[in-house]
Amino acid sequence: MSEWVVLVTGAGKGIGRAAALAFAREGAAVAAVTRSEGPGRETLDLLREMDARAILVVANVSTPQGARRAVEETVAQLGRLDVLVNNAGIYRQGDVLSTSEETWEEVLRTNLTGAFLCAKYAAEHMVRQRSGVIVNVASEAGIVGIPGQIAYNVSKAGMIMLTKSLAVDLARYGIRANCVCPGTTDTPLVQEALARSGDPDRARRHLEAIRPLNRLGTPEEIAEAIVFLASERCGYATGAVLSVDGGYTAQ
Repeated sequence: MSEWVVLVTGAGKGIGRAAALAFAREGAAVAAVTRSEGPGRETLDLLREMDARAILVVANVSTPQGARRAVEETVAQLGRLDVLVNNAGIYRQGDVLSTSEETWEEVLRTNLTGAFLCAKYAAEHMVRQRSGVIVNVASEAGIVGIPGQIAYNVSKAGMIMLTKSLAVDLARYGIRANCVCPGTTDTPLVQEALARSGDPDRARRHLEAIRPLNRLGTPEEIAEAIVFLASERCGYATGAVLSVDGGYTAQ
């Protein structure tokens, strides 16, 4: 993996940052893509402390212009693109009755359309190389229906089918596509949701108790799964959906 160039979206915190650092430890060059410069700059500093070849691209990948720029700047500055990690996402609560059309559109545009756009523009380069890997970060919520988060559930289920569609469409070009489905992970996104619950400690204990391992995951654990799915160690896998959820969806 030492020759690879990896683009990670949502790299400013949580799973995205952990994935960027994990790829750098493997010797890859990393393009950290974030919507906001501040968190992205922190990730870039961590990468450079590791002596990684790394760049920061500030772009909103839920738009065609932002997604295309993220890919084109990666190729222009780092020379090629071998791995795309579609991790950028947002979380909104609400069932079908309480979710507004605006919230529905926002979640689907960010979580699913953004992944489609990045995959589309990354694939154009990967096809010319006749090689590449796309790893989509979905969720346990894409496998089972979790109450009170309809837009998020649907966006992550869409990510799983996006992965399978990419796998069957792009295999003839030597491009693989796989998907990791994290369970609830101790990220800033989850911490913010817990803080809004009214009783964060009680809410956290509930999230831990509903899974057989009785704990939340860590960003580093999810990052290791992402690296594995992208690596040549997993070279026969395409269209794979890997649950890393403490046993939640095994119940």
